[in-house]
Amino acid sequence: MSDEQQKCKCPPPGAPAWMATFSDLMSLLMCFFVLLLSFSEMDVLKFKQLAGSMREAFGVQNQIKVEDIPKGTSIIAQEFSPGRPEPTPLNEVRQMTINNDMNTLDVRSEEGESSVQDKLQGIEQMIRMQEEQAKREAVQFAEVLAQEIGDGAVEVETDGTKLIIRVKEKGSFDSGSAELKFAYIPVIAKIRDVLIDISGRVAIEGHTDNIPYSGNRFSSNWDLSAARALAVAEELFSDARIDQSRFQVSGYADSKPLVPNNTADNRARNRRVEIVIQKGSDKEVLERLQSRPDGDTEGQGLRPGEIF
Repeated sequence: MSDEQQKCKCPPPGAPAWMATFSDLMSLLMCFFVLLLSFSEMDVLKFKQLAGSMREAFGVQNQIKVEDIPKGTSIIAQEFSPGRPEPTPLNEVRQMTINNDMNTLDVRSEEGESSVQDKLQGIEQMIRMQEEQAKREAVQFAEVLAQEIGDGAVEVETDGTKLIIRVKEKGSFDSGSAELKFAYIPVIAKIRDVLIDISGRVAIEGHTDNIPYSGNRFSSNWDLSAARALAVAEELFSDARIDQSRFQVSGYADSKPLVPNNTADNRARNRRVEIVIQKGSDKEVLERLQSRPDGDTEGQGLRPGEIF
């Protein structure tokens, strides 16, 4: 074989012909994956979950500095707990409203609610003690005024923390008059002797029937009722032992009748002067009304309007 024939069997110089096609294919594939990567979106949550799983699997630890104290830590246990923390005595803000359109916020806490309950229980206990005290004092008045109660000239009644001594017109005042009868002064003296040793605010209230006043001395039933209440108060004040700062004198005419003014007997019953002894202050009575349901006196073992 000649040298020329051997030279013809050798491959041509340079890269093979298929390398150009292969290079073009690899370039196209690279561009395709670059485009896919550029159009893709990374899910951060899944990435973190995947990273956490890899960390747990391979034991990789990473210390991350935080600016705020983790919500699950406490002073006692310095280890982070991913669980939901239990409620603490700290104040928590709640929206306390019935109307959804209102934005009133009431800040309460478990400790504050328990203290409110304790205060309400203390008020209830104090009111029950005052009511029992009013009943005992009513019995004391009833024993002293037993004869007058039997004659129908005086009534002694309790209404919750109130003690009411009802001086009727019969035997105390003449019709249309505000002058206390001389024979009735000893009755007022009996009331005064017991009243000196009894605590509480005292209101002396005058009442009449619905028949308009027709005399010349007073302008109306309002004037007459106030004058009768003042006459009883002045007789009580005749003893220097009486503390006048405890007293309040007022007239109500026919605005607060005991019974309807439809008969002569009912009108006679409405003509009266009441000595009302209030045990406790107005604030305590207000708290009582707010803490109890309306009319809930039977639940406390009370009998409103008990007459002796």
